[in-house]
Formats: sequence, C-alpha cells, structure tokens
Amino acid sequence: MSATALRLTIRQWAEEDRPSNKLRNLGVQSLTDAELLAILVGSGTMQHSAVDIANHALATFDRDLCKLGRADFDELKAIEGIGTYTACKIMAAIELGRRRQSAHAGIAPDLSSATAIYRYMLPKMQDLKTEEAHVVLMNQDRKLIRSVRISQGGITETSVDVRIIIKQAVLCNATIIAFCHNHPSGSIRPSKADDNLTRSIKSACDLMRIHFQDHVIVTDEAYYSYHEQGKL
Repeated sequence: MSATALRLTIRQWAEEDRPSNKLRNLGVQSLTDAELLAILVGSGTMQHSAVDIANHALATFDRDLCKLGRADFDELKAIEGIGTYTACKIMAAIELGRRRQSAHAGIAPDLSSATAIYRYMLPKMQDLKTEEAHVVLMNQDRKLIRSVRISQGGITETSVDVRIIIKQAVLCNATIIAFCHNHPSGSIRPSKADDNLTRSIKSACDLMRIHFQDHVIVTDEAYYSYHEQGKL
C-alpha cells in the first residue's frame, strides 16, 4: 500500500487532535503555528491534509512567522495546496494582526517620545518591501490626531514633498508633527538625503510655527530618532 493511501485526512483524525476542536477545547494558545495556519488553509487536498500544507508553507519561509508575514499573494499562491481564496484568507489574517497592534480602543495615543512613535508606526510599516513616508500629526498635548502616508517609493528611497507635509498639518490643525519613513534593508543608519530632508522639514515647520518633534527611521527590529541623537 502506498504512503499516499495511508495518509489520513484531518476528518479521519481523532476528534481531540483536529485543530478546530483543539482550539475549542483547549484554547487558541494550545495550537502550534502549523495548526493555526491549517485552520486558515481549511480542508486540504486529496494528497495532503491542511496541517501538511501548513507545515510546507511554514518550511517555505524557514518557519519564521515574520517572513510569512512579508509574503505577497503570488508567493503564497505558489505553495502547493494554497489557492486564491486561501492566500486571501492568510493575508487578511496577517493584516488583522497588524491592525490590532495599532488599535487604541478609541483613545488617542500619547506620542511624546520616539519609542511611542515607533510603537505606533511599526504595525503600519513592518514587512514593507519598499520605502514609505508618513507624517504623524499631533495636538499641543502630543496626542495623535492622525497619521498620513505621503509617499511610497522604491527599495532604497522615496520622494517626499515637504509642502504636502505642511499642508496635512494645516488641514488637521496640528501644532506638532513627526516624520517617519522605513528602511526595508533593516539598517537604521540615516543617509545624507535623510539628513537633508530633516533640515528641510524643520525649516518649513519653523516658518509655519509648527513644532517638528522628530524624524524616526523605522525598521522591523529597531528605530533611529533624530531627536534622541541630538540632531533635531
């Protein structure tokens, strides 16, 4: 008898071993990464159970959930057993996780430090493969009004129009702003272009009597703050 013929589908597993039943009976924390992913995969295929497919998907990304979180639609679809609908479900689940990180139950977060700004912006900027620039708009108490993406570029740079930053601040009646952009490379070291842009934003803010609190470079693991480094 072939190995394929001996393979059991999840429906043939003992009730207590099925991921969905295990979740209900023991709690979501009891599931392995593969079992959690298997619930999103669903029914599996004739050749492979949902857990088999989930394990293969995790192996594709070195069993690193951060790498899985950065996967795009085509990368997920390329995995055997993952079709269009399943790829969409996985990406939706990952995005919900990101959004939960930045949810504040209706309370405007206090962004008076670089660490607070980084924690607020990380869910929006982690896993990005290209550079993005955002302006964080605050009231006089350094409470968030809103953040706005003002540009999206390539792997190593993005073009920023300082006039758009000031326009957003004026439209929202923001008295304090912070500027954030990510480095997909993972390096937090600022470039000369970053330094020049910081000076340009500072000059424009001074002219409009808007306090430029910080320029924060965001990576998945760390951040660089111009304010903390005494450069602003």
